[in-house]
Amino acid sequence: MIEKIAQRYAVDLAPGQTIRSGDFVTIRPEHVLTHDNTGAVISKFKSIGAAQFKNPRQPVFALDHDVQNKTEKNLQKYANIEAFAGENKVDFYPAGRGIGHQVMVEEGYAFPGTLTVASDSHSNMYGGIGALGTPIVRTDAAAIWATGQTWWQVPPVVKVELLNKLAPGVTGKDVIITLCAAFNKDQVLNTAIEFTGEGVKSLGVEDRLAIANMTTEWGALAGVFPIDEVTQDYYKKRIQVLDRTRFTNKNLAKVPAGQVFVHPRVNEARVGKFLEDNCAPDAGAVYSKHLTLDLSTVSPFISGPNSVKVAQSVQDLEGVKINKAYLVSCVNSRASDLRQAADVVRGKKIADGVEFYVAAASSEVQADVESTGDWKALMDAGAIALPAGCGPCVGLGTGLLQDGEIGISATNRNFKGRMGSPKALAYLASPAVVAASAIAGQIVSPTANSGAVPVPAISLVDLAASQGSSKSEEAEAKTAEETIANFPAQMSGELLFCHADNLNTDGIYPGKYTYQDDIGPETMRKVVMENYDTQFASIVKPSDILIGGFNFGTGSSREQAATALLSAGVKLLIAGSFSETFKRNSINNGLLLMESPELVRDLVKERGTTRLTDRTGWKATVSLASGKVQVSRVGMEDKIYRVGGLGRSIQELWVAGGLEGWVKERIRQ
Repeated sequence: MIEKIAQRYAVDLAPGQTIRSGDFVTIRPEHVLTHDNTGAVISKFKSIGAAQFKNPRQPVFALDHDVQNKTEKNLQKYANIEAFAGENKVDFYPAGRGIGHQVMVEEGYAFPGTLTVASDSHSNMYGGIGALGTPIVRTDAAAIWATGQTWWQVPPVVKVELLNKLAPGVTGKDVIITLCAAFNKDQVLNTAIEFTGEGVKSLGVEDRLAIANMTTEWGALAGVFPIDEVTQDYYKKRIQVLDRTRFTNKNLAKVPAGQVFVHPRVNEARVGKFLEDNCAPDAGAVYSKHLTLDLSTVSPFISGPNSVKVAQSVQDLEGVKINKAYLVSCVNSRASDLRQAADVVRGKKIADGVEFYVAAASSEVQADVESTGDWKALMDAGAIALPAGCGPCVGLGTGLLQDGEIGISATNRNFKGRMGSPKALAYLASPAVVAASAIAGQIVSPTANSGAVPVPAISLVDLAASQGSSKSEEAEAKTAEETIANFPAQMSGELLFCHADNLNTDGIYPGKYTYQDDIGPETMRKVVMENYDTQFASIVKPSDILIGGFNFGTGSSREQAATALLSAGVKLLIAGSFSETFKRNSINNGLLLMESPELVRDLVKERGTTRLTDRTGWKATVSLASGKVQVSRVGMEDKIYRVGGLGRSIQELWVAGGLEGWVKERIRQ
């Protein structure tokens, strides 16, 4: 299914060419979302020299991250984005309309069978309605504005089969928390996931959206559910809602009185088309892995603290005191989530000393739960209302965790320091568990516990090992040795080792700086890696070759994680493996990346992990095109490591100064 959707949106293919996993393709996505980072994308767009949008119907702007910020500076930033949208006839959604990903689904920009991207890592969420949603980065967004296109590598595809159905009181959030913890060894890193099996039919669209959303935290680039009867029923109801409310984009013409409203994207004709298309995997489709989860064995689980890869049952954590609780974000602030929480708190009061923050995913969701009395139940219990938006989920606005505090949240990330102080602890849970814990003042189950906690029934079959390579070793070597003019043959330097696995973008470039668009390279150099090691900026030298652990750069899609390292003088980064989004940001900005699990393991073995940032004394000479890394180690023989060489496409981007320069060249042509 992933390959079929990619085929639809790939351009410049050779006659008869069929898209397969691993292929680099040029794509023209249906739509591209930018949010508060639109301001930064505008700067890139202008710096490229683009005179106009290739297709003004393709982009969508939605302000959602820093919506509580009423400073003159932020309000002016928002006004500038709105004015830019108006000048270019781009669809615009102001602060308060809702979280961009929710708006993309509600307004039909993300739609079954389409490829829709966003410069935000949680665009995976669109997979809940059978769309291929995948993240791009800011430079990609500017490239799409200017040319309608960007590049994408079709990832390996993993089949995740869901068996049976969930027990009462268990939610989609519990499913994805279970999957993240049960398969926590990068089994799905940088893959696309197709959810299949009889269990899928028992999951409503809002549970599917939650699961697809957090495939990001699981390490995947997309998580796509089938287009089935559940999808069809959702859109039939959606059309009815739109007919009643006439929700329109302010850039669309108002509907005259008495005229039947037909939404430009969510309508009978378009729904009929996706049913006719029947976009589904072929019988016998080949996958890289096959995972299974028996839904009947899933129970309410909690991630953390400060990690999505560790989870325990509610019973195991009962009694842990909390200071703050959160029901916000794009993963779990839809109507069903708010109703679950309202059912728990109705007629009760939030515990003394606990702050419970609640925000709807969109203005439409809030209007819905207000009409049913569920919003009032939450407010009567003492919840603190926040505007529809991201807010504390991304470490912005009211209610952030302070030093020593413990929070439980229905958000999608609990990385250290993301929701406030790095000295706080954050747990993730379903809306009902969060609400019950806010009432009790400690982590508790919303229902009486009975019996032993079931052990999730899972299995994994790795199918990739037996598939082999499509290229001969000789052909691979020949390709690897090719270089273009002005690309360096070698780089040399001392290895600077940051051993941590799963080092996330908050650790590399803290969230509190992300939406300060006026921060320059000199300031970035001073704060780079601040949430990982406060001493890093004083240790790193421009000639160093930085070595990271496994899944380096996981987390959000912030481009500054790459540019901050560049500002510190890092030109080449070698790790055991990379987050694909971080890889994309790096390639787009001219930061060269290579993967060497063997080198990382040798460093851990010989140097240990007691120092967060270790000046190893090991010197390396890296032949970039051939992928040969020769390391000289004090008191030991030299060792050669073989890594993937940097091919022509990467070299072209580097020589052009990154994707921005590459686009400039094509605009001039």
